[in-house]
Amino acid sequence: MLKPSPSFSARVFKSRLGSAFLALLTLASATLAAPVHLVDESPVSIQRISPQVILVDFGRVSFGNLRLTPPANSDGKISVHFGETLQKGRINRNPPGTIRYSIAQVHLLGDSPILAAPPADKRNTQNTLPNTPPAVRTPPDWGVISPFRWVEIEGWPGELQPQQIIRKSAVASSWDDDAAGFQCSDRMINRVWDLCRYSIKATTYAGIYVDGDRERIPYEADAYLNQLSHYATSNDIQMARDTFDHLMKHPTWPTEWASHLIFMAYADYWQTGDTQWLAARYESLKPKLLLKRTRADGLVISNQDQIRQGDLVDWPEHERDGFVMTPVNSVVNAFHLRSLAMMAELAQAVGKPKEANDFTALHAAAHASFQRTFFDPAKGTYRDGEKTDHCSQHANLFPLAFGLVPEEHVPSVIRWVKQRGMACSVYAAQYLLEGLFTHGAETHALDLITAPTDRSWRHMVESGTTLTWEAWDQKYKPNQDWNHAWGAAPTNLLPRYVIGARPLAPGWKQALIQPHPGKLESAEGKIPTPRGSIEVNWNNQQTFTISLKLPPSMTAKLDLPAAATTKGVYANDKAIPAHRVNSRWVLDHEVTGTLTLEVR
Repeated sequence: MLKPSPSFSARVFKSRLGSAFLALLTLASATLAAPVHLVDESPVSIQRISPQVILVDFGRVSFGNLRLTPPANSDGKISVHFGETLQKGRINRNPPGTIRYSIAQVHLLGDSPILAAPPADKRNTQNTLPNTPPAVRTPPDWGVISPFRWVEIEGWPGELQPQQIIRKSAVASSWDDDAAGFQCSDRMINRVWDLCRYSIKATTYAGIYVDGDRERIPYEADAYLNQLSHYATSNDIQMARDTFDHLMKHPTWPTEWASHLIFMAYADYWQTGDTQWLAARYESLKPKLLLKRTRADGLVISNQDQIRQGDLVDWPEHERDGFVMTPVNSVVNAFHLRSLAMMAELAQAVGKPKEANDFTALHAAAHASFQRTFFDPAKGTYRDGEKTDHCSQHANLFPLAFGLVPEEHVPSVIRWVKQRGMACSVYAAQYLLEGLFTHGAETHALDLITAPTDRSWRHMVESGTTLTWEAWDQKYKPNQDWNHAWGAAPTNLLPRYVIGARPLAPGWKQALIQPHPGKLESAEGKIPTPRGSIEVNWNNQQTFTISLKLPPSMTAKLDLPAAATTKGVYANDKAIPAHRVNSRWVLDHEVTGTLTLEVR
């Protein structure tokens, strides 16, 4: 009999981080990692497509293997094919890129349950690449797992019943399908949300955030985007923390990826309010600031090796919108500035006000240099770098997302960003859309998500994939994975901006409810927080109405859309104190509990 597999703790990846950092981790070392377990999933359909071949569909791709229970007195071999995609009604046995296909030969003997698993991939289980961090391994007693939706079985004796084939899928033990929800008046956006949310669930299989299935290695930028979306769908904070600790031991090479570790620590602080965890890691964040690479005016400078191999801007290279690489470039420095601002806040949080002041001063000096060096007043946009006049999408989207654009320049930068469209990868799209949402361009942001082009989430949905991709399409990255969580940005963007729920104080003690409806007529969502779920339901038709339910220990500031003809905010026909700020009504006082308001 097959025995159930025990929960898997990602803490098996114990850090060897150097004596100074190990001392700082004393407090955290007793914390168990978020466990992952195998769950049983039944097929959604079974059909015999030829006398010897049965096609099984599990509905969605998941990382796992199979438990087969053959009929009594079975004795013989069968072939089991695993695949992520079909071609002409059969599993595609020669898929492009890193889309998965594999075959296993299985010997049936009697009616005892047996494990049917794909063969191991040396690249993502044995770390065969030189100068590459180790692949994250799953527990040996699970057997090999791989992403698949479809199964073909050749030679099965008799009819295959649903109870005879069970997929054993790996998923975080903390996952709760009811923890989060999103729905709006646009059917395609709902389909995008479902695709992206499920992608976050399915990619928890390794216990830490890994880079698809090709390498099974954490990367800092992937991990940060995954962290944001995991927070939006689950109350699990441990997986992000374990990924952070793993990356401190096994960092990767891109310049901007170092900044993403600061982003991860900052996101943890705002999600949890936990200064103990932060204090144990604070010192380890300082080298990620690239201060050794700054020149006298505070800007980061890159040598030729760093330009050639380290400064990424975007990936793959052809997704850079023609970005001109220079020794002092705007993207690396945008990340540097955002990291300094975050470090100033984190220093204050762990009781280091002098260091907070130092980081603030460094930020102020570098910010002034950034504007002088990169902003082109004639065009109203940012240049790619020093000594070039080229202006790319990336030189503008990152400053916009990071709050580096002075208010008087925001309109011209927004115009440029809109004009360039989705001239970036699925990774940079997280920041492109953040910049648009936070500067009142939500209609354009939503249009980009659902654009009828091959550079949108609509394209992924209409392709039939059940997990988000590493790139917009195979032609943009021929070796791409079809199971990449960094492609799931709408998972966090839709609740944070369309529903409009974001923390206004660390640990969600205070929330900001700031819906951005665009052209949507309605939306509702459930957002998990450490204090309990926030539930929001709004309608945007003749008037704007919102119903809100907050956890007992949370207050919220409300910032609501205001049409030109509206007079104020009302509850049960009674005016609520509020003031108008441009196209928004902002309530004068915080709210608690459950309430319904109308802007009219």
